[in-house]
Amino acid sequence: MSQTHELVIRPFDNSDRQRVVDLWNVVFTDEPPWNDPEQLIARKLTVQPELFLVGALGDRIVGALMAGFDGVRGWIHHLAVHPEARGRGVATKLVRAAESGLATMGCPKVNLQVRETNREVLAFYHALGYSTEARESLGRRL
Repeated sequence: MSQTHELVIRPFDNSDRQRVVDLWNVVFTDEPPWNDPEQLIARKLTVQPELFLVGALGDRIVGALMAGFDGVRGWIHHLAVHPEARGRGVATKLVRAAESGLATMGCPKVNLQVRETNREVLAFYHALGYSTEARESLGRRL
């Protein structure tokens, strides 16, 4: 991957759509059908689209993240960094930009979920100051 461009963290633009879909298809190989990238993008663009961030190196999208604030807690979802761009601070910059956007909205706390088997990602978030909270994660498909 070329290093001639500086990483830019910015809000998603519709012209990024296919590149984000491609990124998520590389990074999230075992996603359930309700996390179809096209559907996720369409839904996110209806709620706080300014918190849908991408990391761009020139015209390449090498990272993406969705965040949101429900008035009580902030959430970070679908942080992805292309394998060729890992280790360059892309994920950290995306998370910090999301935290900044959430803080600007008055968000007092950020939550996120990581599969307990994904030790590498858990270690990444712990290094950023996140801690594991004793909770049961519940969900229901609508």
